[in-house]
Amino acid sequence: MESQESRIAVIGIIVEDRSAVEAVNRLLHDYSDGIIGRMGLPYEKKSVNIISVVVDTSPDRISALSGKLGKLPGVTAKALYHRQT
Repeated sequence: MESQESRIAVIGIIVEDRSAVEAVNRLLHDYSDGIIGRMGLPYEKKSVNIISVVVDTSPDRISALSGKLGKLPGVTAKALYHRQT
């Protein structure tokens, strides 16, 4: 199996259901070896939590993490990839 080159990406996560926070944190822990940093902001006015996660890992792992997060009830997640030159 050929190894993939790593990519830098930002995964934006919006948590609308606070009961999903534990599952989100569990997934982030499972992928922690590829995480550079994260920032979480509670936005009380809209009753959501917004999390930005910066990763440097393979495109497959970025897609897997983003997909697993987005499948959680009450969670939306999208990945924005760094343009490689």
